[in-house]
Amino acid sequence: MLKRLYEEGRMENVSSHQYFIFNGFNELGALRPVLFIPFFFMFVVSLSANSLLLYVIISQRSLHSPMCILIAGMAFVDLSYPLFFVPHMLLNFLFDWRGISLIGCLVQMHFIHFVASFHSTSLVWMAIDRYFAICTPLYYHECMALPRFLKFIIPLVVRNVLLFTLLVSLAGTLSFCADNVMNHCFCEHMALVELACGSTAINNLIGLMTIFLNPVADFIFIAVSYVVIFSSVLKSGKSSVKALHTCITHIVVITVSLIVALAALLSYRIRNHLPEGIRVFFSIMYLLFPSCFNPMIYGIRTTEIRQHIIKMLTCPHY
Repeated sequence: MLKRLYEEGRMENVSSHQYFIFNGFNELGALRPVLFIPFFFMFVVSLSANSLLLYVIISQRSLHSPMCILIAGMAFVDLSYPLFFVPHMLLNFLFDWRGISLIGCLVQMHFIHFVASFHSTSLVWMAIDRYFAICTPLYYHECMALPRFLKFIIPLVVRNVLLFTLLVSLAGTLSFCADNVMNHCFCEHMALVELACGSTAINNLIGLMTIFLNPVADFIFIAVSYVVIFSSVLKSGKSSVKALHTCITHIVVITVSLIVALAALLSYRIRNHLPEGIRVFFSIMYLLFPSCFNPMIYGIRTTEIRQHIIKMLTCPHY
């Protein structure tokens, strides 16, 4: 009898943790549905701005330069990853749709982290483009030809695939025998790992390794490349204003991205001193804010793109 009750309890415990409940911002109580408004607005801005940027670059042959193609690539990334978590999050706020299966959680986690990883990777490719354009202008088109530039593209794509496939695969092997309530609004790696029972040391180690090898390594490379670029400009004394103008947009995007990323990552490390709602807010903004901010900055500060956008919006037959 005891054995049968134990087996039934064990089966109930296992099955109950193939399903998770999102509980982010629960402390707001009846005001929680109000969150639908600002996040829906940001989602619409992200979709509209990135779609417009993509359309303008794709439709105008004069914008088919390597840099504009890289900007279009970033716009595609910024357009894509909000689609994997924002609609479910908005339904959560509005209709209290809080549940997600373990498989659904892992799939969502993989797409969010994998696609978002190309944000910093795109900035690396842009930094390489600026290096060739400013430091080796005579060989720029030769260096940026696709067959040669693939040697910069393929290794980083392979790195991102391996890192995030490993990260999510290890998360999928965990046993969840404690609480199945996730204090978050989407499936983030650490939010899921925290619910596991048993040792999660390897998951934490791979998580830290992924942070170092993807965003941290990318930002270090970008910083070093811009130091080399500005050193070259100062030494040559030629075209310094133009060089600074072409680089300033990327520096603004990099700085804002780094600040938001550090805020999100540090919120996990100092969580005992932060309300849970603030930590969840930082995690959401780490993904959603750049996708709204980047296309506006590129659309405004990139002269060629700005001119085409203005013509398209002002001329009905453009």
